[in-house]
Formats: sequence, C-alpha cells, structure tokens
Amino acid sequence: MRGSPDERTPAANRSFGVVNLDKPPGPSAHQVTGWVRDLVGVERAAHAGTLDPKVTGCLPILLGDATRMAQVFLEGDKEYVAVLELHKPAPANVENVLAEFEGPIYQKPPKKSAVARRLRVRTIHDLTPLETEERRILLRIRCESGTYVRKLCHDLGLALGTGGHMGDLRRTSTTPFDDTKLVSLHDLADALAFADDGDPEPLSDVVRPAERALTHLPRVTIADSAAREVAEGAPVYAPGVLDVENTDPETVDPKDDEPLVACYTPDGAAVCLGRFVGDPDADSGTVVDLERVLV
Repeated sequence: MRGSPDERTPAANRSFGVVNLDKPPGPSAHQVTGWVRDLVGVERAAHAGTLDPKVTGCLPILLGDATRMAQVFLEGDKEYVAVLELHKPAPANVENVLAEFEGPIYQKPPKKSAVARRLRVRTIHDLTPLETEERRILLRIRCESGTYVRKLCHDLGLALGTGGHMGDLRRTSTTPFDDTKLVSLHDLADALAFADDGDPEPLSDVVRPAERALTHLPRVTIADSAAREVAEGAPVYAPGVLDVENTDPETVDPKDDEPLVACYTPDGAAVCLGRFVGDPDADSGTVVDLERVLV
C-alpha cells in the first residue's frame, strides 16, 4: 500500500500523481502528455479528454500507475470559454436562442473525430453570453463530457440565422479540476530542476497525489484487511466497508444504476475504482465490483 497521500514524497507522486496542466496552443494534447511523461521520467502518462492543437487550458495529466484511473474523466462535466464567430451581425434575440440550446441536444461528431459518427445526445448545462461584439460572442459553456464545442458553435450560427464557427477556445474546467491552479510546462520543468538540486518543495506544489483526480466520486473507506483482498482481485464485501461519503444526488448521476466509486484505506490512499452493486449497510454480500485496482 502507498500510505497517506499527505505523507508521500514528491518523488512518490511522480509514479502515482497528477499535474493540472495549462495546455499551450500549438501541440496536441497527446504531444503535450508525452512531453510531461518524459520530463517527469515515468513510463506512462494519460490526459483528461482530447483538446485540439489550438485549444488551451485545463488538461489534467495522470502519471505512472495513476493512468489506470483515466476513466474518471469520463464521469464529470467540462467548462469552456469560446468565441463564436458569426458570419453576419448578431441579431437582437441572442440570449433567447442560446437558452434553447440548454438541456439535452443532438450531436453528430465531426468527420475528423476519433469516434464513430453516430447521432448522440449530450447535455448543455449552461450557455451564457459573456460579451457581444458586432460579429463575435464570447460564451461560457458548461456541458457534459464528450460535447463537441466546434459543432455546437456551428449549430448556434445556424439557429441565429447568421452562420457561425468556433474561434478561440479555452477549457476552464474538467471535473474535478479547474483553472484556478494551473501548472505550465515551464512551472513543471523548473520544479523538477529544483528537485534535482535538492529542493523538492516546488515539485510537491505542481505534481499532486493522484487521489486529487477522484474527489468528485463517491468515496468508500474500507478496512486495511479488505484493501489487501482487493489488491489480490477480490471485490469489496459489506463487512469490509467502514464509511461511505458523497452519495447525494448532487454527486451521483441519477441515470447511473451502478455509479463509479473510489475506495480508500482509512489513511486516505486510493485502492480501487469500482461500481456500487450492493447495500453498504448490509451485513454481507458484495458492495463494490472492481473496475480498476490501483495498488
């Protein structure tokens, strides 16, 4: 077991950590992730959702064994600030048209996407115009993971009767990370240089324990004995459950009959990801089926 995240050394976080990176414009998300992997000196790294080369902003990157938990980024919402470039002056009914796009919408991925081009439903939680110029609208968009903002901007232009396309785009949040404490590639390189010179403190500020990526999930605390069984591939049984947190409707998708949960030892170390399949208050039976063992 890895022990408490609060007591791990910066070196330990390199092999089971996360960097909340501020992606620069130009390289792809995949390329930036490779740079971070090589800088930190680990074999594997994984990023949270693809960003096009020109797109900037919040790109959490999982390091080392933490790549096993990459699926957690499929569970949360995304937030963007985008420039909608109109082909004609904006009409007077902009806010009314935007309001029509809040809620479930149909989208077909663009031709250059990496997924099958099938019609699907994505939810727009909030679509707010922050500023409007003659042919530009600055939008804040909070949406379900997997929403194509470029396609959304195209459809908004059609609905406004002007035509339109996406201009600049910046991701400001991907649950549970936001842009209030982003790390640049320069910050990471400097922190690693300080660590090599004997000062690990800056590195602890930019490479965080991987558990930071799990804070939005329901939390199940299990006994140390149960954690040892999980490490051997056993599910989480009811007698091993000590506590359950964050299972209110605000944190669990009501459409998900078996929500993804994270299991921890009593000292806060992540043990596994799994799905609720039973009652944690029961005296027996399986409570969590395993999806990813993290120890």
